[in-house]
Amino acid sequence: MTKHPSEWKRFDVKAPPRQQNLILWPVTWIVSKFFAWRHKAKLRKVRMEGLKPPYLFLSNHNCFYDYAMMTLALMPHRPNYIVSVDGFHGFTTILKLLGGIGKRKFTNDIYLIRQLLRVKQRGDVIVLYPEARYSLIGTRALIPEAVGKLAKLLKIPVVTLNQTGHHQTQPFWNQKDRFIPVGEAVATQLYTAEELKKLSVAQINQGIREALEYDDFKWQQENKIVIDLPNRAEGLHHVLYQCPNCLSEYTTRSKGALIYCEHCHKEWELTDIGELRALEGETEFSHPPHWYEWQRANVRKEVEEGTYRLETPVIIDALPDSKKFIPLGEGWLVHSEEGFRMTWTYLEEEYVLERKVNEMYSCHIEIDFHVRNMNCIDLSTLEDTYFVYPLSEQASITKISLATEELYKYYVGNVETGEKSPYALQHKA
Repeated sequence: MTKHPSEWKRFDVKAPPRQQNLILWPVTWIVSKFFAWRHKAKLRKVRMEGLKPPYLFLSNHNCFYDYAMMTLALMPHRPNYIVSVDGFHGFTTILKLLGGIGKRKFTNDIYLIRQLLRVKQRGDVIVLYPEARYSLIGTRALIPEAVGKLAKLLKIPVVTLNQTGHHQTQPFWNQKDRFIPVGEAVATQLYTAEELKKLSVAQINQGIREALEYDDFKWQQENKIVIDLPNRAEGLHHVLYQCPNCLSEYTTRSKGALIYCEHCHKEWELTDIGELRALEGETEFSHPPHWYEWQRANVRKEVEEGTYRLETPVIIDALPDSKKFIPLGEGWLVHSEEGFRMTWTYLEEEYVLERKVNEMYSCHIEIDFHVRNMNCIDLSTLEDTYFVYPLSEQASITKISLATEELYKYYVGNVETGEKSPYALQHKA
């Protein structure tokens, strides 16, 4: 029987966090050791001798295997870690037993602070992936100013885990495991509790960002890690959506070791050490992250000129709890300087979801999401998570993600430093 949204059972984001189950604790260690052996992963610890919980553990984020190295770095301490509600899907019970704390992505959840304070009082480790999603191109994503504020509030040591090579073994744009050796994971006690007292939030954030800086393509090139798989570029066009030769958007495709443009027919090979090489003519960007950042600059220009706008029909699935996706049918999505506005009709009632620019500094996206095997974005409120699948060919989820960040920077300010934008200051005055 189809239920009205008012009758949906919703994930309890207010529930007290459970301590990690003692039986599952050694199991996670065994599974993690297997990953480390299979990928020849190495772990190095810096200033970690004698460190005891509670402490705040921050890791960069590129693929599922990040959790394995996190587990090895934490042993023998038990963690509670923040997981998005959709991450619980299909694994709700076991993730709660492992210490998972459910949160809806890119929402201001006041209950989360209370939960983390409980973990601190209990004397366990708080694990947070401050990028809040997998890296799209193997470089660091935004780390919000709120991370430094949280560290200041908790008044416990801060540990960072910087893992290299994980994007190359299982890239966001093609999440099939390549089984290549990954780089060294370095766990560092960045700040003691006493050191935190002497630092400002800005100084704490600067140290965290520097400690979690990475570029997996650069790592591959410098270490001459050969990935000679014949399909090594497949999926890359999802992230590199604009052609640097003819400037057409949404016309790139990928096959085998090539990324190419359907409009101008230019082709680039992704070499076996992670460089791009044009088969004919100029190689505009030999380093994939440079192509990605060029697209960001183009989106930024649209935002500054007031020309950025996306309108597309969409398919919408709701995930009010962590157990079942509820199909809501088709709707309409607008993304502009006003933020996101989505409308749809369900059970003969009209619904509107709005997320203003100042409410989202970034946006979670998925490539070929398993529910429908389609690209989608994730729009959440404190009560519901909506997976939104654009139907227009003139819609790139990567561009939507970049635009969300650039709109926030332009109209609100720098999410990492808290510095207000000239636009925001001018209109406040």
